Amino acid sequence: MEIFHLLEQNSIANKFIKELRDHTIQKDSMRFRRNIERIGEILGYELSKTLQYKPQAIQTPLGLSRLEQPSDEVVICSILRAGIPLHIGLLNYFDEAQNSFISAYRTQCKKSKKFIVKVEYLASPNIDGKILILADPMLATGSSLVNVYKALKELGTPKEVHIATVIAAQEGIEYIKNNLPSHIKLWIATIDQELDKNGYIIPGLGDAGDLCYGEKLSF
Repeated sequence: MEIFHLLEQNSIANKFIKELRDHTIQKDSMRFRRNIERIGEILGYELSKTLQYKPQAIQTPLGLSRLEQPSDEVVICSILRAGIPLHIGLLNYFDEAQNSFISAYRTQCKKSKKFIVKVEYLASPNIDGKILILADPMLATGSSLVNVYKALKELGTPKEVHIATVIAAQEGIEYIKNNLPSHIKLWIATIDQELDKNGYIIPGLGDAGDLCYGEKLSF
């Protein structure tokens, strides 16, 4: 499995990650969403370098120009609800992409007290032969992404699968490696080493969904 780690090299993305983590700055939900969106744009740009292109002639007011243009069909799938700002960032660069949305959330099993992941809603085009980008800002245990991938398999076989995330835990990366096909590519802004006993990334940044859209009730 190929992994692209954005913060292996210093860039303006460092600033966006710093503001996402900072417990005072992240209280500004609009800025928090925008910073996730910005990282989505950067990851989308880097990802675009790996896609297929073909030459195209463009008529300008003064002559003819030839330029390589993307030739792949792209589907962006975000995991609700925290994935939406990341989805928007990717869509800003892949503006002709089709869009898919899926719900995946963790709930605690009363008997074992373990967390299980439920997938309940999916709205998606056919993904057969297309470039599938899975957008989820937090890759913690990896269970959500594995379940989402399994649900999407019913909609066709994509040409390529890419996972775009802001913060990933090393444990989640290993889980993905062991439970998803090896050809999948991971695009990660930054990597943390630990998960706490509840499966949250340490130091992480908190609950991305709540920071984007406000606290939710649990049922």
